[in-house]
Amino acid sequence: MTFSRRTMVGLGAGLVAAALGPALRVARAQPAGPFTLPPLPYAPDANEAAIDARTMEIHHRFHHGGQVNNLNAALAGHGQLAAMPLDQILMRLAEMPETIRTALRNNGGGHANHTMFWVIMGGRGGEPSGELAAAITRDFGGFSQFRERFDRASMGVFGSGWAFVTVNRHGGLAVVQRPNQDNPLMDGERVLMGNDLWEHAYYLRYQNRRAEYVRNWWNVLDWSKIGARYAAAKAGTLTI
Repeated sequence: MTFSRRTMVGLGAGLVAAALGPALRVARAQPAGPFTLPPLPYAPDANEAAIDARTMEIHHRFHHGGQVNNLNAALAGHGQLAAMPLDQILMRLAEMPETIRTALRNNGGGHANHTMFWVIMGGRGGEPSGELAAAITRDFGGFSQFRERFDRASMGVFGSGWAFVTVNRHGGLAVVQRPNQDNPLMDGERVLMGNDLWEHAYYLRYQNRRAEYVRNWWNVLDWSKIGARYAAAKAGTLTI
């Protein structure tokens, strides 16, 4: 039996839909709570140079939406915690009630990670300028060296997880990896930018070709947004 590319993509979409079954039901439930799913800041097809529109829709509405709903469900009945900003919940995760700590880690981390992820895309790639460009040269030796290090971190994530660039109050940058939906805030670090290396972020177009996804992802970054996050980090106003 032979399969066309269209058939294989259709099979892949069907498998993803089947795997998403529970997530779809959760996302539609939308329990009330303090956190909401932010709208995409652009049309779903805005990142076609790297990510197809259908993947963006599924990823945003069902994966991220499901995490927001699960986060709100975990906080139900915990009024004081529900009033806390998300970055404070994640930075004080060890102080959270043990009964909901894992849910807060997975879903709160996922909410923070994805909120950042949507914001930094929608651009046309290229390279940063200004203070951010100077910081990259200072801490990595130049943009090409920075990109190479970040790509190695992205490819080195085993299974599901994220590659991040963290930033401190002095503007210092570092490349780190985190498994699952862990976020550097859990270690007291702020996130400048990051790439989602879960297969649901790229599978419909790339299947197992993570390297191709990682390479193309640079083409849709919005360096003006990332530069604004860098300025906010130095000003002490960057949250998630």
